[in-house]
Amino acid sequence: MASGAGKSAAFSLLVLNIFLYFILIAIAAWAANHGIEKSHEKASVLAIPARIFPIYYPFGNMATGILVISSLLAGVVGFTTSIIGINHVIQWNAPNLHAAATSSLVSLLLTVLAMGFACKEIDIGWTDSNLRTLETILIMVSGTQLFCTAAIHIGVHDVV
Repeated sequence: MASGAGKSAAFSLLVLNIFLYFILIAIAAWAANHGIEKSHEKASVLAIPARIFPIYYPFGNMATGILVISSLLAGVVGFTTSIIGINHVIQWNAPNLHAAATSSLVSLLLTVLAMGFACKEIDIGWTDSNLRTLETILIMVSGTQLFCTAAIHIGVHDVV
């Protein structure tokens, strides 16, 4: 890939990822807040194992708690990585591209982990529309992050 094409592809994917990760953070933060506010009254009537489960959520299924927490973590790391990655891609030299490639790979791994939990929640079923939106955004951002990581790694090989 030519140097200009890799730079423009990585830049445009990073900008797209900023928006997608922001939406992911907003939905996951809402779900975490909703779960914290409503779990006390809903969990008090449950049997003992579910009542002491540390990440019980009053909506969704038993995979919802870990999905929301991992989505929030992946969203914050991905959003930060995308903002910093834009600075690295604009400079487009070897040390900056190596830093962008490493941080992009870490963000991809966290996002794919959260996407795995989203796939498990889809498999279990019984989710409402807000959680389906979170799952959909998470799957989309996993794909765009994969292409962004690939574009940055190709750029590293072009520069070095």
